[in-house]
Amino acid sequence: MVSLEQVQNLLAAQGYITEKPIVLSMFLSMRLGKPLLVEGPAGVGKTEIAKVMAKALDTDLIRLQCYEGLDANHALYEWNYQQQLLYLKLEEGLSMDLAEREKNIFSEKFLLKRPLLQAITHHKAPVLLIDEIDRADEEFESFLLEVLSDWQITIPEIGTIHATHRPHVIVTSNRVRELSEALRRRCLYLYIDYPDFEKELQIVRSKVPEIDEKLGQQICAFMRELRQLRLDKVPGVAETLDWAAALANLHIDHLDKETVESTLGIILKDWQDIRHTQMSLTELFEKTGAISKFDAL
Repeated sequence: MVSLEQVQNLLAAQGYITEKPIVLSMFLSMRLGKPLLVEGPAGVGKTEIAKVMAKALDTDLIRLQCYEGLDANHALYEWNYQQQLLYLKLEEGLSMDLAEREKNIFSEKFLLKRPLLQAITHHKAPVLLIDEIDRADEEFESFLLEVLSDWQITIPEIGTIHATHRPHVIVTSNRVRELSEALRRRCLYLYIDYPDFEKELQIVRSKVPEIDEKLGQQICAFMRELRQLRLDKVPGVAETLDWAAALANLHIDHLDKETVESTLGIILKDWQDIRHTQMSLTELFEKTGAISKFDAL
């Protein structure tokens, strides 16, 4: 079992800019064998925690992307009906009783394993990412509680399958809806907010090493002020990195008003947010100390 210091070193080795609460939460989740519920705004690195954990533990990442209408079949397993029908067609001329025929068509070779069953039957403890659980229905959340409690799945045609290696579980939520108290009680909890200026700059330096130092500072300062506006979809760190990489590839070494206006579509994904930001650009530049002296103004 990895130590707290090893977890921090493993995260650093993967280039994940972290803080003590994140390291401690991940360490306790692995040590206690409890799911880690990670909440926070979109784009702040919640999903990245699971990816980095999988790399750090040298294991596979299995992702269950949640959405409205997700049901147990899509999360657990489905039968490959087309293959079953083809098998029955090929076996039509053979003398085989009904029980033997049913045993053959309802065997694992015709079983399509979805993320939860994949995690339970994996040859090595994987990292199971249950992403955006708040987008799934409450009924699915209740079903998920049973799986997380027992780590076994019953397939009527085959029987009960128990987990060979208990997965490391990361559950993420953007707080689209409130999660049940039952789910929260079964998890350790971590909230990740937008990073401060220094941390975001450190992330940019790490992920976009080719960026001009001055430009990196200006981007992070601008993003800090941009998030203070009343936006429908507030940009996260992912958008900061996309913007930094795009401007670096355009060989831009500083921000000006024209550059910002022409590249807003990289960081904002709603036309009303873009219009609001365009109307507020002068104010944003004035409020941002790192970019307040631009010649463009």
